[in-house]
Amino acid sequence: MRNGVKIVIWLIWTINLWQLGMSIWLNLPASGTKCVSEEIQTNVVVLVDYYLIFDDPTSYEPTISVKVTSPFGNNIHSKENATHGQFAFTTHETGNYLACFWVDGNNPKKVDVSVNLDWRTGVAAKDWESVAKKEKIEGIELELRKLEGAVEAIHENLLYLKNREAEMRTVSEKTNTRVALFSIMSLAVCITVSTSQLLYLKRFFQKKKLI
Repeated sequence: MRNGVKIVIWLIWTINLWQLGMSIWLNLPASGTKCVSEEIQTNVVVLVDYYLIFDDPTSYEPTISVKVTSPFGNNIHSKENATHGQFAFTTHETGNYLACFWVDGNNPKKVDVSVNLDWRTGVAAKDWESVAKKEKIEGIELELRKLEGAVEAIHENLLYLKNREAEMRTVSEKTNTRVALFSIMSLAVCITVSTSQLLYLKRFFQKKKLI
């Protein structure tokens, strides 16, 4: 019984550590853009909080702009002159979702600017406080519910990776087949051309009575 409790506690601690590890720190240049991306499947909830951090003893306060696009280039979120913000969406396309940040033009002092980005997807983006209040669960039961959601997310990711591996294997097999056919055709053309040259040279030498 104790071993089972220890395993549950360890799994909960691992999931919490994984959720905390989604925080990203970006150092933005005075001019230019920095982007982060993540490959996400369809029907996955994404929740992102971001806020600006800068080190300047004066009262000057820079701002940033943010733009989030889908794998097909659709605009999901955009904001200008921001010091903090949040955006959330449910994915409708499978692929890399891109979030880009840059400092607005009102940064004449070239102040070093950083952005703290809390990027959560799937089970990590779920509002567990609302779930706990709605279903009247707490403590170990709530943690087990989180664990169940994490296991389902891992299972879905494994299925996704399996399908991707099958697709890549199919593409690789088709490519290998095409390369093999191309090689055989190239060899056949080379043999045909070589044979034609030999026959031509033979007739040429015979005509000139050299052989």
